Amino acid sequence: MASLNGSRGAADGAAVPMSPEDLVEAALAAVAAGAGEVLVHARTPCGRESLSPRVVGPLLEALRAAGLGSGPRVPGGPGPGGGPAVSAAVGTGMGAALGAAVGVPVSVAASVGSEPDQAGRLARVRSWTVLPDRAVVRFAEPGARELAEALLERGVAVDAEVPVGGDPGPPARFLAWPVRDPARVRLVAELGSAGPGPGPVAELLRRLPPVPVLLFGREAAAWPAVRLAARYGTGARIGVGDVLHLPDGRVARSNAELVAAAARAREVTTAGNR
Repeated sequence: MASLNGSRGAADGAAVPMSPEDLVEAALAAVAAGAGEVLVHARTPCGRESLSPRVVGPLLEALRAAGLGSGPRVPGGPGPGGGPAVSAAVGTGMGAALGAAVGVPVSVAASVGSEPDQAGRLARVRSWTVLPDRAVVRFAEPGARELAEALLERGVAVDAEVPVGGDPGPPARFLAWPVRDPARVRLVAELGSAGPGPGPVAELLRRLPPVPVLLFGREAAAWPAVRLAARYGTGARIGVGDVLHLPDGRVARSNAELVAAAARAREVTTAGNR
């Protein structure tokens, strides 16, 4: 999964895509580099994160017009392909990535950063007029279980983000949640800033219900998380939203460069485990 922008803003550098057009281009390039999914944080024109249907809807429509996503998520809406976003992508030299992007799931972050009020988050996702394939719900934030249930009721799969190796509260809350549809729930385990090592991750995996798993880390923990994901055979997440530097310390020029570097790191780790 490519985390395209996260909570970063324009001040974090040119590699951070902000507008829907920039996110479309970044998503297509990340998929061409090997990403199997994309995660976006929807923003208003002034750069503020938002869960408003007037912000989330147009962004999802632009991504779907470029071929991203599993198909129309609005009754009677258009399917992937065609539209202004496709023309814009082709015009910027990204046309070759369109075929690879078809069907790639699109995930939206539904967090305190987008809507601080717990009831407000519920109201926002219930008012969405265009639905993502998945949504990230942070179990370190209040009301996570209720938000996850509301998303599942709307037909949106849930990525349950749980920090590992620190506060035991979020993992306990996730494990206490009776997951009735494991095919539509995935554990997204976040390694701590220094990386907790395999111990806490292995313990969490041992206690899990039968759900898919994805590992990621932010900043210093990002690349150890990629290697640990390869070791355990889980999914992995990387992108400008999580880290701005490549494994050798150089500043990444784009999400695509990070995705390509993660693919190489995974290959090296996997080969070393044989």
